[in-house]
Amino acid sequence: MTQDLTQQTCEPCQGIGKPMTAEQAREQMGALHDDWELSGDATQISRTFRFKGFAKAVYTANLAAYLADREGHHPDVSFGWGYCTVRYTSHELGGLSLNDFICAAKLDKLVI
Repeated sequence: MTQDLTQQTCEPCQGIGKPMTAEQAREQMGALHDDWELSGDATQISRTFRFKGFAKAVYTANLAAYLADREGHHPDVSFGWGYCTVRYTSHELGGLSLNDFICAAKLDKLVI
């Protein structure tokens, strides 16, 4: 059973530790919205939000930026007319950490 990630906070990794294994990452995916995708090499998770216009894409990008600032963990965000894609990875570790899943779960909660 996966913990409620929205009740956790990100911990600074500063390049210390190892990234999650593919098995660990797949296990954590169960705590996220079904639209999140795990990359083939299990080093990042991404979700593309779809809209019928530009403004909601910008708002979603701003929510991701707000959350990143609050948690101290920063995704790659791209957006344009009708979409906003958010990708999480722990850059300093070269793969995924619990921080990525915490932020993804919190973003899910914000956009509902």
